Amino acid sequence: MLNKVPEITLYFWVIKVLCTTVGETAADFLSDNLGLGLTNTTYIMGALLVAALVAQFRVRRYVPSVYWLAVVLISIVGTLITDNLSDNLGVSLVITTVGFSIVLAVVFAVWWASERTLSIHTIYGTRRESFYWLSVLFTFALGTAAGDLTAERLSVGYALSALMFAAMIAAVAVGHYRLRLNAVLAFWIAYILTRPLGASIGDYLSQPRADGGLGLGTVVTSALFLTAILAVVVFLTITRRDETPAQTVSPDELKPHLHLPHPHVPHPHVPDVHLPNVVPARPARDEG
Repeated sequence: MLNKVPEITLYFWVIKVLCTTVGETAADFLSDNLGLGLTNTTYIMGALLVAALVAQFRVRRYVPSVYWLAVVLISIVGTLITDNLSDNLGVSLVITTVGFSIVLAVVFAVWWASERTLSIHTIYGTRRESFYWLSVLFTFALGTAAGDLTAERLSVGYALSALMFAAMIAAVAVGHYRLRLNAVLAFWIAYILTRPLGASIGDYLSQPRADGGLGLGTVVTSALFLTAILAVVVFLTITRRDETPAQTVSPDELKPHLHLPHPHVPHPHVPDVHLPNVVPARPARDEG
């Protein structure tokens, strides 16, 4: 059975940050620069995300172009969800940050109760993959709310905010590799933190200098990062360096489990895999 998400390598984290940055700048470009508005942009991106997820669920293995297209779109939609709540409905960023934290915790709890694992090394089957993508969506929404709260409402600034979240991710890495922090927990914490990191980088590059950015604009920033994403995806498609080998997926994760009969009870359809076919040794003959 093949895993449907990439192996966690340096390539994964690089392209993840690139996607989160595009999620921030592309949402602003479509909503503001093209004048679509938050509502229309949300409808359009939501429809594209549904189409991308349908394609992702239909493939039988991890396909870089399909998977990362879904991530780019879900990053945009996650950003738009938070922006709609804060800008259109007037919900405080504090409330959205706390609210999405609770929702994400509930998703993880239900996922664990159903599958007894939150590992991304065994994402196959519709139910487990559904939990995975639902978690990804709310990590983007939560990361957007937390990033905006830190950079704007707390007046930390885009550059300092990016450095702060990068330091948090580094602390998680140290906790995992040096202090034996649980691998699954460390992954999801880092995954959440990459969203505000990417958003802060995107805002720092695209926002006007008067607002603390470099003034590149959302068009240039989005184009640069989309080009970088495309280059990495093409590289991974050719090299397959982030594919999980089929044999590394633990048989214990397969459901339903195969129950073999007792080794001493013959079965007409299932071979006896417990006892080797060993011919008894003949007793030595007495030469005397």
